[in-house]
Amino acid sequence: MKKIKKLFYICLTFVFAASCTRSTLSFTDAEIEIINKYPQQKMRLLIYNDKNDSLILRQQTKEFSNSDLQSDIFKNLKAQMLLTVQDTANAGVGIAAPQVGVSRRLIAVQRFDKADEPFEFYANAYIVYYSDDKRTGSEGCLSIPDRRGNVERSETVVVKYIDTETLKPHTDTVSGFTAVIFQHEVDHLDGILYIDKLQPDA
Repeated sequence: MKKIKKLFYICLTFVFAASCTRSTLSFTDAEIEIINKYPQQKMRLLIYNDKNDSLILRQQTKEFSNSDLQSDIFKNLKAQMLLTVQDTANAGVGIAAPQVGVSRRLIAVQRFDKADEPFEFYANAYIVYYSDDKRTGSEGCLSIPDRRGNVERSETVVVKYIDTETLKPHTDTVSGFTAVIFQHEVDHLDGILYIDKLQPDA
């Protein structure tokens, strides 16, 4: 009888711990379903001219909690977003979580300003400074296939984000083409598409 009681309490403790761990995460069931649907695979890209996709692309995204950033769900999302943006059939230089159906503040940017031009992820990303110096260049988007247009962007920006290892806030000053990518991707987090900013003569 004592052994059965002990086993019962062990099971109860395990269930309670699992429940508490899940409750500290802010992922919705729908988000978890999307992420778990593509284990170690590229994800479906949302397209702006699809009505249902467009509703998600136009949403204001939510931040991650610290527990989210330490979870396997977050790690899986990053891995699958990277596979998606690096898909040789449709490669990009940046991607934002809303483009794969997850309305969270997460972007991946190819850092052309660094050695080996790596892709790096930025959680809870915001741009807190835009330089007055501007540049105009042609942009495209994985969610807007077969179209390009000229957009004016700041030459230099300061990006604020959470370091997913230390869980501390960081800032990064970025210039040139990489700064353009950051602006394009952070716009996605606020429901803005590059076509909203096309130059009049584009």
